[in-house]
Amino acid sequence: MKTLASAARFLIALALLLAVPAAVSAQSTEVSGEVSGALLRGLDKITARITTFEAPLNQEVRFGTLRIQAQTCRKRPPEETPEVAVFLGIEEERPGIEGRLTLFSGWMFASSPALSALEHPVYDVWVIDCSTAADDSDLPERLKSPGPDNATDNRE
Repeated sequence: MKTLASAARFLIALALLLAVPAAVSAQSTEVSGEVSGALLRGLDKITARITTFEAPLNQEVRFGTLRIQAQTCRKRPPEETPEVAVFLGIEEERPGIEGRLTLFSGWMFASSPALSALEHPVYDVWVIDCSTAADDSDLPERLKSPGPDNATDNRE
């Protein structure tokens, strides 16, 4: 009986996981102008520092030893249930080791960070919002993105 209930819960979770990206992309819009990237937040578990940074679309940004590339950012319109989904590729460059290790490739959701999360012993990365050129100007000076190497400088 318990095995059947566990299997049913697994199938429901799998169906939700597969349905959410399609629903988000089908109903999403690019809000107030051209989406320029994704607003992400990272946690360094060793130093307990939280960093908020922008990942411009199709450009690599660094966060510690991680190399993050946002490929697309989707946001539902305000009249619908809020949801932001970002398709991310995350690789790690380890010192002394040639090449990169792919850690994550897939959709991350702002409303459900645990649904599709980066599993790493030192770093956590999660989605905050989609960003536009106008959005970046509303950020406090200490959180503004200076360029692709932004994640190492903007610490809260």
